[in-house]
Amino acid sequence: MEHLDIIESQTIYILREAFNKIDKLAILWSLGKDSNALLWMVRKAFFGHVPFPVVHIDTGKKFPEMYKFRERYANDWQLDLKVGACPPVEEMDPTLPPAARSAARKTAGLKAMIDREGFAGLLVGIRRDEEGTRAKERVFSPRGEQNTWNFRDQPPEFWDQFKTDFGPGTHLRVHPILHWTEIDIWRYSKRENIPIVDLYFSHNGRRYRSLGDQDITFPVASAAATIDEVIDELQHTKVAERSGRAMDHESEDAFERLRADGYM
Repeated sequence: MEHLDIIESQTIYILREAFNKIDKLAILWSLGKDSNALLWMVRKAFFGHVPFPVVHIDTGKKFPEMYKFRERYANDWQLDLKVGACPPVEEMDPTLPPAARSAARKTAGLKAMIDREGFAGLLVGIRRDEEGTRAKERVFSPRGEQNTWNFRDQPPEFWDQFKTDFGPGTHLRVHPILHWTEIDIWRYSKRENIPIVDLYFSHNGRRYRSLGDQDITFPVASAAATIDEVIDELQHTKVAERSGRAMDHESEDAFERLRADGYM
C-alpha cells in the first residue's frame, strides 16, 4: 500500500472506533486544511454521510473567505452544523499574553458548546508535527470535568491499541490525524481533490500556512500559488508552519497553558 493509503486507513479505523465507543460524538471544524481533510475522511468512513454534528467555534474574527467556505460546504455536504459563539476577550485570563488571551476565547466557547450539547467526545484535526505541545497528545485523550488536559498523565498507546473505556463523566478528545504531517495533508488533498480555502495559496507573494483569526494570523512570503507548488515548497522550506501565528511568538508556556485548559 502507498503511504497515503496506509495513514488514511489508520484514520478511518480511529473514526469508526470512536463512533462505536462514544455515545455522543461531534467533530470540530476550523475550516483549515487539516480539519477539512479530516471531515473528508469522515465522509469516506461513513459512505458519504457525516453521522454526528459538525461544530465550528466562531470567534467572529475569521477571514471572509473562511465564512463563505463554511456556508458553501455545510450546504453541499449536508452537515449538521452547530456554530458556537465566544465570550469577549476581557473575560479571559489577564495573565496570558495578548494573542494567547484572544485565542483562549475559543476554549471558553467550546466549553460552553460541550455543556449545552452534552458531547461526550470530540474529533479534532491536530497533528503531532504541528507544534511541540501537541506532540505530547494521545489519539484518545481523556479530559477532566472542565475539559482540562493533564499532559503528564496520558494512557499508553502502542500498535494502534487505544484505551477507550474511561470512567463515567470522562470527556474524550479524539485525534484521528495525529500521525499525519503537513505535507501528507497537502498530498492527500491533491489526490482527493479536497476543497481548500484560497488563502493557503500565494497572492502578491504571500500566503497563509495556517489559518486563524484575522488579527492574530499573518501570511508568510511564498510564491506557491497552486497545490503542486505548495507541496514543492514544503520539501525545501525552513519556515515553520505556525510562524504566522502571533501566539506562537509569545511566552514559551502560553500554548501549553491553553492546551491544558482545553484549547484545541
